[in-house]
Amino acid sequence: MFFQETLNSLAQQTDQRFKVYIGDDASPESPKALLKTYEGKFDFQYHKFETNLGGKSLTKQWDRCIALTNDEPWMMILGDDDVLGENVVEQFYKNKDEVVSHGINLIRYASKNINAEGKDLSKVYQHPEIEKTTDSYFKHFSWESRSSLSEYIFQRKSYQKHGFTDFPLAWHADDKAWLDFTDSGNVFTINDGVVSFRLSPENISGQRDNEAIKNNSRRLFFKDIISDKKYTFTNAQKNAFLFEYGVLIKEQDLMTAGNIWLVLRGFLKMGHFYDGMRFLRRMYRGKFLGK
Repeated sequence: MFFQETLNSLAQQTDQRFKVYIGDDASPESPKALLKTYEGKFDFQYHKFETNLGGKSLTKQWDRCIALTNDEPWMMILGDDDVLGENVVEQFYKNKDEVVSHGINLIRYASKNINAEGKDLSKVYQHPEIEKTTDSYFKHFSWESRSSLSEYIFQRKSYQKHGFTDFPLAWHADDKAWLDFTDSGNVFTINDGVVSFRLSPENISGQRDNEAIKNNSRRLFFKDIISDKKYTFTNAQKNAFLFEYGVLIKEQDLMTAGNIWLVLRGFLKMGHFYDGMRFLRRMYRGKFLGK
């Protein structure tokens, strides 16, 4: 539905040093006629998969699209309804040497939300030029910022080392990937280029009939980041995530001894005894009093 606008944004790039690999997830509607009109406008390769995979595992669809690529060291997974500002590629090459000099392997652009008609739904979100991915995610968690898959460029070697976590609907898979790909290190922001993320009933983010699946993925994501010592969040950030996980297990009626101990142990390790008692009180009220 919005694919042509995505293709237009690729054709209009001021720097054409890129190649697009289009992985058709067994769509019933062929884009070949549309793609033919873009031949010679930018370098692309089209491949139609025989079976639909994204309906079962969106991260595995990402994987098999990446498998179509050659040995390009930097990659972007661009949603087929999102739009690049015309200077996105130009800004990548303008900043690449500086990114490499800092030993950073993740780049993001400024971004904004648009609706089905392409009208702005949000301001343009800009970020510090260099920021820890843990701090970046916490801002997103706290609704101080936004983040989606399309505005990031990552190094192939980081993807090969970590891969994507196969959360249902790939919900939070990108958030976890940026923490993993950088080993909780830094992300470099290019604020002079903008990527527009389309929020519509046609995509997962805009749909409301899959909230239970999204919340399950959210619980799995938070379980990972509160359990794994490799994530270098501050104690205040960990505290917020522990309470969030507590809310999720209560909402999903998963107040098991194992889940309760996971959270309580997290509080106790930080010496946050009062918060641990607050959490236990909430679990008691939820499990035995139905509150």
